[in-house]
Amino acid sequence: MTTEPAGPAGSAGPTREPAPKSDTTTRSWLRDHSELGVCVLLLAIGTLVLTDALTMDVDIAQRGPIGPRTVPLVVGSALLLVAVLLAVDVLRGGRGEAESGEDVDLDEPADWRTVLLLSGVFLAAAVLIGPLGFPIAGALLFWGSAYALGSRHHDRDPLIAAVLSLATHFLFDNLLGVPLPGGPLMGVI
Repeated sequence: MTTEPAGPAGSAGPTREPAPKSDTTTRSWLRDHSELGVCVLLLAIGTLVLTDALTMDVDIAQRGPIGPRTVPLVVGSALLLVAVLLAVDVLRGGRGEAESGEDVDLDEPADWRTVLLLSGVFLAAAVLIGPLGFPIAGALLFWGSAYALGSRHHDRDPLIAAVLSLATHFLFDNLLGVPLPGGPLMGVI
């Protein structure tokens, strides 16, 4: 802060020095090109995926015409390509449009009760899947999620959750060959 000599009005007061032009210009440029942050994120994720795919230990004898590196190489390359194309678009003046289709009132506070209930349900399912098996833990997950999201059909929801859980267990365990823990129901199902 500096003080200037008294002017015609006779009042001397402190005034702020204007910010250096380069600092203001840099901030303005970064604000106008904030989408470049997404480009950097996509570039980092694409590089990570490609690095992981290229350093993957693959036995040639176990590999068919399309090996385990194929999908990560395609995805990583696509991420890098999208990052470059988005950066070019942003630098040419392209801007993302504001979301207009959302029916969300941004002035309302977050519903932390629902978030905490869902987090607790997911955590409980992760802890219980080992000792109780997927059919029981999955049923608790489905029923708990429905309850946390507002469903209050106490007679119908547990039945639907049990059917969904058993169907998911059957699909993964028997049809897809992905073993899920059965828990105490292992001999029954």
